[in-house]
Amino acid sequence: MCSKCAADLPDGSQFCLKCGQPVGVPDGTAVTTAIAVLACSKCGATLPEGAEFCAKCGKPVSIPAKTSGVRDPAASSKPIPPLPQRKFNTGRMVALSLLAVLVGGLMWAATSDHPFAQGIQELVGWTHDQTILETPFTVSAHNFRYYKFSLPEGSMHVAIVGQFGVSPEGNKKSRKDANDTKSEDTVSDIEVYVLSEPAFTVWQNGYVASSVYESGRVSHGSLQADLPAGAGIYYLVFSNKFAPKEGKSVDATVLLRYKSWLPESLRRMKDRFLNWLSL
Repeated sequence: MCSKCAADLPDGSQFCLKCGQPVGVPDGTAVTTAIAVLACSKCGATLPEGAEFCAKCGKPVSIPAKTSGVRDPAASSKPIPPLPQRKFNTGRMVALSLLAVLVGGLMWAATSDHPFAQGIQELVGWTHDQTILETPFTVSAHNFRYYKFSLPEGSMHVAIVGQFGVSPEGNKKSRKDANDTKSEDTVSDIEVYVLSEPAFTVWQNGYVASSVYESGRVSHGSLQADLPAGAGIYYLVFSNKFAPKEGKSVDATVLLRYKSWLPESLRRMKDRFLNWLSL
């Protein structure tokens, strides 16, 4: 029996079907009632909100299943669209290939000794021939004569080449008479050196110095020697120190050959600009 309205309650009831009073709660106790929004699927009785069992027949109330995190098999079976592929840029590959061929050709033309490559180097101004000496001169007894030359920055494949020949100075003595006077004073011999600037200072003061080229005592010869790459100052020396009495007449032609990435005209413009800044 309901403690509030005295209505009869079926066995197992938890709430009064007439007034909604919970079973076992004394009359007058404030109870918050729920609005019935569900009906029993078996007997059709109205169920209050939150009821887990039917108060009339005791059937468990059906609760909608919560959405699980399992993916729908039908949805998972759908094929994944492929990622868009990058188009092959044919023009770019052709341009890179041509650039690589051009760079390789320039490197070959700049470093090769092939006649065609040498012609290209002369055409663009990479190869330079600088005359150091081409006129006859004399060297007095127990003396020497030198010619100073320099290499610009960026020089490479540097070489000094030429020929020289010696004859006695004047007709004061015949060669036979001169040789009879003193065998050590060889009439037609000369010593040729190519020295760096520090080595020339040492040699000039009478000491032994390392040389780029040394001919020994000869009457004629071919001069050919490689020089270190890069800027530098050198001396071409014709020495007659060993002859205390006899002067020498020398006929020589000597060239300086080198290659440079910077053409001579641009190098001169750079030097003029630097000289202008120094003002």
